[in-house]
Amino acid sequence: MVSLPADSVQEARRQRLLKSLRTSDQSISFQRIRVLVPGTGARFRCGGLSVALQTARIFGSLLTTEVVTYRERQENHPYLDDLLEIMPKDDDSLWLVSWGFDVPQLLRKLHLRSVLYQAHSSGYRFDLPPGIPIVAVSRNTLGYWADKTPRNPVFLVPNALEPQWLERGDRSNLRERPIDVLVQLRKSSPYVLNKLVPALQANGFRVEVQHGWVDDLVGLFNSSKVYIYDSAEYWKGVGVSEGFGLPPIEALASGCVVFTSFNHALADLLTPDQTAYQIGCGSFDYDLHRIKLAIRSPQDWRAPKTQVDEIITLVSEESLRSRWASLLHNLEIGFPFWENSNELLISSSGIILKISRRLNKLKSKMRLLVNPLGLRRSV
Repeated sequence: MVSLPADSVQEARRQRLLKSLRTSDQSISFQRIRVLVPGTGARFRCGGLSVALQTARIFGSLLTTEVVTYRERQENHPYLDDLLEIMPKDDDSLWLVSWGFDVPQLLRKLHLRSVLYQAHSSGYRFDLPPGIPIVAVSRNTLGYWADKTPRNPVFLVPNALEPQWLERGDRSNLRERPIDVLVQLRKSSPYVLNKLVPALQANGFRVEVQHGWVDDLVGLFNSSKVYIYDSAEYWKGVGVSEGFGLPPIEALASGCVVFTSFNHALADLLTPDQTAYQIGCGSFDYDLHRIKLAIRSPQDWRAPKTQVDEIITLVSEESLRSRWASLLHNLEIGFPFWENSNELLISSSGIILKISRRLNKLKSKMRLLVNPLGLRRSV
């Protein structure tokens, strides 16, 4: 059984409430959490893998947790197909799936097991079976699934900022920052890479376009005055949404002035002209003018310390550990979340709802034809 951190009156009250809801015939007790990833080798190295491994680490402080691979066999991790051959369906494990394009196939393999879908990007165009709980990493994704599957249980636990950003991120005004502008190649728009970067360089500014793996990412951000993140066109081309958008939060944690797009989940934590500034804001000249000013006087453009502290505290591992523990408690209460229950609520399909709406409109028109004045018949 998962134990909630008893570090506040609020958590104690929540624990008492959960205990009052628990019934002997419904409760579940998870003994293990299995976090599924395609692999952990170099070809799978990306932000999504980092988040999955970090989530596994947070879970590990609550329950026995293991990372399970399903595309690439690796000596230090169990392989999904091997586990499924030996594990009974009621093995008291919670299986966490998150890799968007792989989710439908994984759910088929894990049929009748306790599965939790950690939803990052939205727009993958697959449907979830009734009862599969969803934990969204952003309000944008939460709204997507709450609309698409309104009868599936939904939760919200943001992605966590790794401790190194809180411990080493320099949010003071004391550091000398040799890099004027930092841009990361992946997800950046052609506008930023092909027009804005050359213009900044032509004006004598040092622009670092980072690509590939960086061993000390905190050090790189700490050395930069301005950070530019323009992902809207990238995600539009991919066809799914920005799942969370950690890089601008990492930049704030490092004391950078942030220019960013506000698409999808980026609007969860970032506020235009308060914690960050819009990139691609109306005209190229306006963008260039503002970035020049921010480079020359970054202390005048940085986000207010109180707002930055609030954001990074909200997404700290310590804060999110408590939220994960609360979520696990809710799952253990024993709501009939999984497919082997006859009590699952099922939402009507969009086609049926549209047909029903048209039929109701047609009935209303027919009533007007029969009784155009809307007079009631006397009994």
